[in-house]
Formats: sequence, C-alpha cells, structure tokens
Amino acid sequence: MSVIKVAILGFGTVGEGFYRTIQSHAEELTAVLGKKVEVAAILIKNKQKERDINKDVLVTTEFTDILNLPQLDVVVEAIVDKDPTYIFLKKAIERGCHIITANKEMFAHYGQELLELAKEHHVSVGYEATVAGGIPVIQTLRQLLNVNRVQQVQGILNGTSNFILTEMREKKLSFAQALRAAQENGFAEADPTNDVEGFDAFYKAMILSRLAFGEEPNWHAVERLGITSITRELIDTAERLGLRFKHIASISKSSHQLKVSVKPVLVGNEHPLYHVEGVQNAVNISSDIVGQITLQGPGAGMYPTASAVIEDLVYVCQNRPESQGFLSTSETNTAIQDLEQKEETWLLAGLFNNAIDPSIKLIEHVEDGTWIATGKKGEIEALSTQNNELIFFPIIGEYEKEQISARVAL
Repeated sequence: MSVIKVAILGFGTVGEGFYRTIQSHAEELTAVLGKKVEVAAILIKNKQKERDINKDVLVTTEFTDILNLPQLDVVVEAIVDKDPTYIFLKKAIERGCHIITANKEMFAHYGQELLELAKEHHVSVGYEATVAGGIPVIQTLRQLLNVNRVQQVQGILNGTSNFILTEMREKKLSFAQALRAAQENGFAEADPTNDVEGFDAFYKAMILSRLAFGEEPNWHAVERLGITSITRELIDTAERLGLRFKHIASISKSSHQLKVSVKPVLVGNEHPLYHVEGVQNAVNISSDIVGQITLQGPGAGMYPTASAVIEDLVYVCQNRPESQGFLSTSETNTAIQDLEQKEETWLLAGLFNNAIDPSIKLIEHVEDGTWIATGKKGEIEALSTQNNELIFFPIIGEYEKEQISARVAL
C-alpha cells in the first residue's frame, strides 16, 4: 500500500494532539484516503526534552532536514509565531507539498500569498484550525459559498475572553479574579494581551472576511476593542436587563460596503450567541438561501484542534488546489467602515451630564448614571468625549426590537 508522508512543525499542544490522533485513527484515515498516513519527521525547539515519539520518526531542530527527506507529501505547521513559519511553509509549497496550518496570526498576514503560491505549484492548503478550534466553520463556508450568498458572519472566536466573561457573571468575580482563574486553568497565557484585547479574534476575523467576502478591510480601520473595561457591576446591570456581555467578531457586507468589528456587545436571550459559555466558541452565519446557521464547539485544546487538522489532512489529500482558496473579488480592498450613520441601541454607563445631543434618545433609566439609549455611533462617541466617565456598549439582536419596547410600554 502506498503511503502519505507527513511532517509536523512544532510539538506543543496542537502538534502532539495531531500526532496522537494519527496513531489512534490510523485505520479510519487509511479507509478514507486509501493510503496509510505516516509521520516522517517532527520539528522541535529543544532536542533534550523527552517526548513520546516513535524511534522511526526523524526528530530535528533544523527545517532543512525535513525538506531533504526523500518523500514528503504534507507539512503540518503548529507553531505560534508568524515568522519564520511563513518561510517554512513557502519552502514546503515550492517543494510540492500540501500544507496545513493552525497559525491564525501567520495566516491572517500571509494566507493569500500562500494560497496563490500553492495554486501555482498544484498543491492544497488546509487552514480549518486557524479559526474556532474544532468547529468546522471554514469547510461550512466553503460549502455555503457554492450557491448561497453570505450576508453576515458573527462569532465568539476567543475562548479565553468568553471564559472570563462567564466567570464574572456566574461567580461574581472581578475581571482580575476571572483572568487569574483562566490562567490557572491553562486557558490564558501569562501575558493575556492577545486574548483580552481582541487581537486573537481580530486575526481570525480577517481570515473569515477574506473567505466569506473575498476581501478584508484596512486593518487599521477595524474597530477592535477588548474586554478589560467590563466590570462586575456592568455585568450585573446587564443581567438584570436580561442581557449578557459577549466579545463578538462581526463581518458583514451590504451595498458594496464591508464592515468588520471585534468588540464587546450586549445580547439578549434570542440572540444565537447568548448561551455560548465558558471556553466554547461559536459562529453564526447568515446567508440568503439557508438563512441562519450556528456552529458551536470547543475553540481550543489538544484534541478539538487536532480534529480540525486531521480533517484538513483528508481535505488537502483529496481536493484540487483550485477549489480551496478564498473568494476572488473584482472590488478593491478599500472598504470604508461607515458605522457612524446607523442608529443603534446602546447601554450607556457613567452618564452624569444631561447636556446631550437631542438626536440621542434616552429610552430607559436603568440606575444612577446608566441608561439605555438609541443613537448613531458617531453621536455616542462625541458624547463620550464630553463626559470622560462615560463608557458605552451596543445592544444587538432581538432585545432592541422587542424587549425594550415592551419594557417602555410598562
């Protein structure tokens, strides 16, 4: 029987999980691919560290050792940094290998280049694990995009931030206490900036934007806000209103205008992401034929991510490169994020100055300094510059259409 030879770059959580899954699911892989899958080599940083790896596998600290293997079919990259991983994958493609990556930062920066290079060399690229861990959102979008026109993608794309917000609400913890719990459980790094400030979700949103709409916005124009300004008191106030804070990446396109944001918002219990708790990720896709679908599952971890990589292994070995890339678009990548012109519903906290723009309507007084209001984003931002204590969060979903009007009627 012929063999598919695989090299793994990195042997951390994702790399080791993938290696173990190849061992435990060898028969299933053979049945699907008609070939046996063998790990030929693993790239590591520290050769002195003991690892449970078969002796017939080349374990090396030099990528050139892997490139020089007599047979190499697939390179799986599971390293954190964007450099030099991009160079490694570029060289693997040029050698004629399929590539699979779980590296969202690298792929957000270089994904289009790698896809174009792969097409030139007639190989495939798998990147399911770059977004939402074990949730098959990339494959789902590929299938939907055969006929459906995607109108909006909303997602909770970072399990660490979602865990912190859940702990703050359920256990009445401060942000600092919930962050410490995330670190103690291994969900957050010692430096949690990428997670709590929204960079991790931002990279994933750029990948989804390119896949769903064929383009991405100017990165500097994207509204990216973290969750560090959310207090336990704000969460308690939201809960009394039937709302929950969620850190949501939103991507939509209408009238040739692409809008992308990554920020904390408030959702009511009718919103599909309301019940997504803990380290779970979820993605809600709206399209013109199927309507709305929501995918939910673990966003990180050894085996959920390994599941995405294994499915990508099957994908790259079975698909032509022409069918695996981002959408092409004839429009330029100069989409303007004109969010200031749409009237939205907001929770305003710290509003102690009554001199406000008359176009901002105060709908409901929640408690001292806290109101539910409607207004355009630009008007709310202008108000915040006049009142340094003011913080504001959009309310999205059915709450603003139904629950507020019901409460006001009472």
